[in-house]
Amino acid sequence: MNRNLFDVKDRVIVITGGMGQLGRQFTSSLCEAGAKVAIFDIHIENTIFQESFQTYFSKGMVLPVVVDITNRESIETGLRKVIKQWGVPFGLVNNAAIDSPPKTSLTENGPFEQYPESSFERIMEVNVKGVVLCCQIIGGEMATNNRGSIINISSIYGIVSPDQRVYEYRKNKETPFFKPVSYSVSKSALLNLTRYLATYWADNNVRVNTLTFGGVYNNQDEEFLKEYYVRVPLGRMAYEDEYNGAIQFLLSDASSYMTGSNLVIDGGWTAW
Repeated sequence: MNRNLFDVKDRVIVITGGMGQLGRQFTSSLCEAGAKVAIFDIHIENTIFQESFQTYFSKGMVLPVVVDITNRESIETGLRKVIKQWGVPFGLVNNAAIDSPPKTSLTENGPFEQYPESSFERIMEVNVKGVVLCCQIIGGEMATNNRGSIINISSIYGIVSPDQRVYEYRKNKETPFFKPVSYSVSKSALLNLTRYLATYWADNNVRVNTLTFGGVYNNQDEEFLKEYYVRVPLGRMAYEDEYNGAIQFLLSDASSYMTGSNLVIDGGWTAW
């Protein structure tokens, strides 16, 4: 039978954090391929939404839903809206996450020994609990329907330690920076959540995989980019559209025998 293994036409996909830099890319790319995408995001700014998705929205291919992924009732309400509009989702992309970027305060990005408990709890609340809840509620409905694919978005800092030398140039400035422990711990947690659910839902034909990314170019300062680039065999950060193909692959039948795996796309960062 001659068919397109990468076809996602008419598949209903939920993307958490769909208004973020990568979330917007995933949404547009999947809609372009014919999927129907429900954006779950705690903030859906109308101007950005209109600029990014107006064409797809007018065609009935995008559904914006304000959802707090740390709140069970909010996720359940969002899922009901999706089911009412399109039916039970086929795919779930757990993309929503928070971090402490270099521009935040020293309280957030200081030495490990002084890292605040409140900051750790805030990161874990979104990056781990939020993913677990979405899997329980949305993934559970998919399992009841006996088909689907879940993608948990992780980071290279979930499989290797952050290279703090990348940030040493900040020591000569007024605001030194240490990559916080919470982001790494939260992203590594997703690796075993993936393996757990891949085996747990195997009989329900729900596949669960991790997609591990390297850094994405977003107008970072030149000193940071210089330090980052020398540690990547390909010599650069990812462009924001370079992960779209992997998303479509894992949501399509091209990956039908793939579950419990971790697909790493990092320009070679973890090869050294």
